[in-house]
Amino acid sequence: MLKQQIQDDLKKAMFAKDENKLSTIRMLKSAIQYYEIQKGGAGYEATDEDVIDVIGKEVKKRKESIELYEKGGRMESAEKEREEAKILESYLPQQLSENEVIQLVDEAISQAGATSMQDMGKVMGILMPSTKGRADSTLVSNLVRQKLVS
Repeated sequence: MLKQQIQDDLKKAMFAKDENKLSTIRMLKSAIQYYEIQKGGAGYEATDEDVIDVIGKEVKKRKESIELYEKGGRMESAEKEREEAKILESYLPQQLSENEVIQLVDEAISQAGATSMQDMGKVMGILMPSTKGRADSTLVSNLVRQKLVS
């Protein structure tokens, strides 16, 4: 289970005195606990899929922060966020390449019989289960939008 792997990695980071990894994993554990409380209180146990969702959101936050720090000329802070994102991404499933996402988008459009932007919801509904946690949702929606407009 992914939660157990995160707990084991936390212990390893403690013994290795890897402060960056330690703080990142602690933050992740906290985010998972918060998610569990939001979902059902003390008795709710997050599934691997739930944990992947939480990790994906945390990675997205880091990427947004990196962009803002770089715009503000704060390269040291951007680098710290980049390192955290890399640690978090190590828990995500193998990411799909852009070409693989394009192929999935084409298949979903064909399957949905989509012809215009009004069909975007149908296409996304077909795509999301196969891309969730494996591709950036912004990339997926942008590719769908491009294909449906052209």
